[in-house]
Amino acid sequence: MLFLKDIQSNMSNLRTFFFTSKKLGFHILLATGIFILICVITLFVLDSYTRHGTEVVMPNFVGIDSNELLNKETISKDYIIVVSDYLYDRNSPQGVVLKQDPHAGEMVKKGRKVYVTVASSTPPKVVMPQLLDVSLRQAEIMLKAIGLELAPVIYKASPYENAVLEQLYKGRTILPGTEVSTGETITLVVGKNPDELPEELENEMNEE
Repeated sequence: MLFLKDIQSNMSNLRTFFFTSKKLGFHILLATGIFILICVITLFVLDSYTRHGTEVVMPNFVGIDSNELLNKETISKDYIIVVSDYLYDRNSPQGVVLKQDPHAGEMVKKGRKVYVTVASSTPPKVVMPQLLDVSLRQAEIMLKAIGLELAPVIYKASPYENAVLEQLYKGRTILPGTEVSTGETITLVVGKNPDELPEELENEMNEE
């Protein structure tokens, strides 16, 4: 019993010590001080980690050979170059940078990843659409939409005026579904009222 009384007495003394008004205020101030100290340390660590204040202007890499860019030590020290995509461009040499992200002139931190799109020498393939019986205007839109060029139109006497009668690739009929490289030229034979055909062309049609 005496042992239990001693424990109860000690617990009472502890409560009195911690929860008197003066002691309670001291502990609140102490906890507040520790919280502020932790916040300051955290902000300092984050500031150092994110390299605050070391931003630089992003250079322009467009037009530079990607191999040269990847192997240039002065670039690799400041940026991580990542080739994210290849794109065919008939007007650009193979391997040059066509696009970059972040863009030139943006403020970035050193060590930032720079994603570049590089020119490819191989044009992608597309599937030839079905253009027969489609109007010339609609056929032209469909060809351009998939990256094909329209050659000078061949007109042929037909009751189906302005409709596509044949689709040709390199002088031969090309069937719908055939794969062809983007940028290639497609010739369309289009119907026209015989009365509107030039006399020379009409004579040629009659000879055939």
